[in-house]
Amino acid sequence: MNNFVKIYGIKNCDTVKKALKYLIDNDVSYKFIDFRKSPLSSKEFQAMIDSVGSELLINKRSTTYRSLTENQKNKIDYELVMKFPTLIKRPVLVYGDNIMVGYSEKEYLNFFTK
Repeated sequence: MNNFVKIYGIKNCDTVKKALKYLIDNDVSYKFIDFRKSPLSSKEFQAMIDSVGSELLINKRSTTYRSLTENQKNKIDYELVMKFPTLIKRPVLVYGDNIMVGYSEKEYLNFFTK
């Protein structure tokens, strides 16, 4: 495989590390974007929501999510995600017009053959 993918995440996240190892092992060219150092633009965030939906994109198992008020949980928007970047499930891969959230070796094989 010799393709270019953007991978969004947080450098010390174990799942992101697995995804990066997969990309390296499979010769996939990538650009890593750390949510904390390079926040998403509102356009990028909206593209992710439009592609995969907020149910998949928002990490409801995170400590950050659990610490939100009920009102915040019911209205997760760009501003809240910029304040708490760990609300986004990791990693998020963008390959052309395709977006995928999480890590699964089997799903990655299908993702890169689209």
